[in-house]
Amino acid sequence: MSLDFLPSWMQNFLPILAVLVAITFVLRRLPKVELGHSAEFIRRRVWNWLPLGLTYAFLYMGRYNINVVKVVLDPETGIALLTKAELATITVFGTTTYALSFLINGPLADRYGGRRTIMAAAVGSALANILMGFVIASGYETHRVAVLGALYSLNMYFQSFGAVSIVKVNANWFHVKERGVFGGIFGILISLGLYFAYDWGTPIAQNMGPEWAFFVPAGILLLFAVLDHRLVFDRPGDVGHRNFDPGDGNVTSEGEVLSPLAIARRMLANRTIMVIILIETCSGFVRGGIMKWGYVFANETGQSMLTGHWGAFLCVAGILGGVFAGTVSDRVFQSRRGPVAFILYGLASLSIAAAVAVITSPMAGFILLFAILSVIGVHGMLSGTASMDFGGRRNAGLAVGIIDGMVYLGFGAQSIILGYVLPTGEAQTQAENWRIWLFVILPVAIIGMLLSLRIWNATPRRMAAEPKAVSHNIE
Repeated sequence: MSLDFLPSWMQNFLPILAVLVAITFVLRRLPKVELGHSAEFIRRRVWNWLPLGLTYAFLYMGRYNINVVKVVLDPETGIALLTKAELATITVFGTTTYALSFLINGPLADRYGGRRTIMAAAVGSALANILMGFVIASGYETHRVAVLGALYSLNMYFQSFGAVSIVKVNANWFHVKERGVFGGIFGILISLGLYFAYDWGTPIAQNMGPEWAFFVPAGILLLFAVLDHRLVFDRPGDVGHRNFDPGDGNVTSEGEVLSPLAIARRMLANRTIMVIILIETCSGFVRGGIMKWGYVFANETGQSMLTGHWGAFLCVAGILGGVFAGTVSDRVFQSRRGPVAFILYGLASLSIAAAVAVITSPMAGFILLFAILSVIGVHGMLSGTASMDFGGRRNAGLAVGIIDGMVYLGFGAQSIILGYVLPTGEAQTQAENWRIWLFVILPVAIIGMLLSLRIWNATPRRMAAEPKAVSHNIE
């Protein structure tokens, strides 16, 4: 697919326009759940989650910049700065650290609050990105993969505060009946991060040098750390509104508040949570397998339309998937997450199978965007929403830590497998040689779909009763 008949400025503007149209369309049509929130509360909640969410999006820019560097060629040798195997190794270092860090950072977020930990995420990731930028700029070659792997692991340690922080904060601001819609917003934020990473990061690296793909997001993250300090608060009561009971799984049916250890035991003994963990492991494998290597596939097979605007395409697909998942979950399936996960995984499996059949066509990459739409929808709903539902506002950090940690173990697994089986050299320029890529991913998508059937009727314990209207008068 080519848009060569259009002026170059229009070709560059169209993906940005598509992103803006998708966001506007979705935000204007998000269903409203009437819970008695005051207008003042709604406005203050927007100013709470917006800077928090944009920080999370720019963390993505400082996370996937390592993928951008993969397709940048050395100006002297014309060779890619990283091979597939090197990129896979660095990624595995980082994603494994990310997954294990949740065991520490989830409880830290529960203890100190998401406001503090999102600032720690921004500052720590910024410093790690600055160090990686200096390594790239220096042309350092000795043990370069080990050094970049160590710094990327440091980056991913601080990055892991991002998801637990956003879920921890919003668990206090969104009732369980609103969280499907918030799952859609969560999907928008993830998608914007992918847009920043690829469609901002790629021209920055190509025009300013690959090190600037690290320096620029570092500067943005430091700015947002300041904004978070000024605007983000853990609870409505911190800014003069009354706290309210969001109706989640934070307490027993008798009203007993559960400790973090009790929550962890219940989660690991709960069949629903364990199935969600397995589904999210599949999500990490499929999402990473397509998102990470689809960009490389398009670049190496000469699909410039996809490579040049990969972030915009991912963004639009992710926005639509996230909002579809959250809206249908709340409005059609009474806040049950399983049915929507099954539907979306079914769409992902069909999309991957169709792409295998037409791998030599330029349409293959665009068909895979439906799989991305689906998996981001599942991830935003289960990691961003179910973790609040079942962990509750008091231990949301621990819950998302356990669930999201498994996402990145799946992400790391696909990275190491595909990094060593994908075609190299002259073979990588022929699309038909890339079928192995999708053959590795497809079975995992099918497993995720089948697992979703096991949580078809699952809801948090305290979601059965209809929520009462809540008051948010300024005290």
